[in-house]
Amino acid sequence: MDIYSLMREFADSWALLALVLVFLFVVFWAFRPGSAKLHDDAAESIFRHDENRPSPPRFEKEVV
Repeated sequence: MDIYSLMREFADSWALLALVLVFLFVVFWAFRPGSAKLHDDAAESIFRHDENRPSPPRFEKEVV
């Protein structure tokens, strides 16, 4: 059996199964119960300082 046939057989069976399982895990992780708050916070984060002034810096340097 040459290397191409071996890799083709692996890709048609176990690799396909592995990729389907990874896809299902990622979909479940994105839509898991309790993650709606995190997704809403990330979606609204760009509007937190929606005024005519810039937002304050997160880390201010200490003035000595």
